[in-house]
Amino acid sequence: MPVVVLCIVLFGFFRKVPVFDTFVSGAKEGLRSTVSILPSLIGLIMAVTMLSASGALDLLSSFLAPAARLIGLPKQVMPLALIRPISGSGSTAVLAQIYKDYGPDSLIGRVASVMSGSTETTFYAVAVYFGAVSIHKTRHTIPAALTADLTVCIVSALTVRLLFS
Repeated sequence: MPVVVLCIVLFGFFRKVPVFDTFVSGAKEGLRSTVSILPSLIGLIMAVTMLSASGALDLLSSFLAPAARLIGLPKQVMPLALIRPISGSGSTAVLAQIYKDYGPDSLIGRVASVMSGSTETTFYAVAVYFGAVSIHKTRHTIPAALTADLTVCIVSALTVRLLFS
């Protein structure tokens, strides 16, 4: 890392760029961006915490289990499918629990792995990226991203069954 920083400073020096002033200007802009997206992030963190603590995630997973079975998705990965679009760290905790309970090399563990690696934290990404550039109307972004996440859930189960059965 020190070599990279040194290269950046030397590059700026040879190009006659005021390196420190440029750094300070970038830091100010980064701080402004952080402050502008903070309310969205706090809302997402609160929503994930409430979903997990209230038991609503487990209730919703149980409710959707018949639909999951119909599309070939193990019911044990439903909490992951539901939390992944909202929270990366929450979904990592769910994934770790799946590994602990069923093992990473089980059908359930493999489906969860493919699903986790192929989906996006949709609401987090929209909150951060759209919030950073002050876009308030997401229009088709969220429905399209959630459709992609649903497709990944279905295809992850299908792919794991095809490759490992």
